Amino acid sequence: MNESAPMSRRDAAAYSPLTLAYLGDAVYELLVRDRLLRQGNRPNGTLHSEATGYVSSKGQSEAFLKIEPFLTEEELAVYRRGRNAHSVPNKNNDYDEYRRATGLEAVFGFLRLCGDDRRINELFSIITEGTV
Repeated sequence: MNESAPMSRRDAAAYSPLTLAYLGDAVYELLVRDRLLRQGNRPNGTLHSEATGYVSSKGQSEAFLKIEPFLTEEELAVYRRGRNAHSVPNKNNDYDEYRRATGLEAVFGFLRLCGDDRRINELFSIITEGTV
């Protein structure tokens, strides 16, 4: 089995939503870091502060609201599974923001498992339009 080969959408959708979110969190953070670095060389502390605004629950919740109208039915189904998964935010996170962020991460994880980098980049471009 080629572990880096794309999965079928059906196989990827069979993963638990929190597992998809685990992968999606890394995918999303890498996209943010890459975008920030391409804007120019800056101190690590500055980059970290800027990235935190995008990869926090609040930032990811806002990102979801930007892409929601553009999601396919399949992506919305993955999002809802992630949003509704039983996970507990830390005391500093708003519960609804945390749930939306987990749903967003699940979508990005799902798309990564499917090897749909084109769609990942399309959604991320919508999120960062006029920012990052």
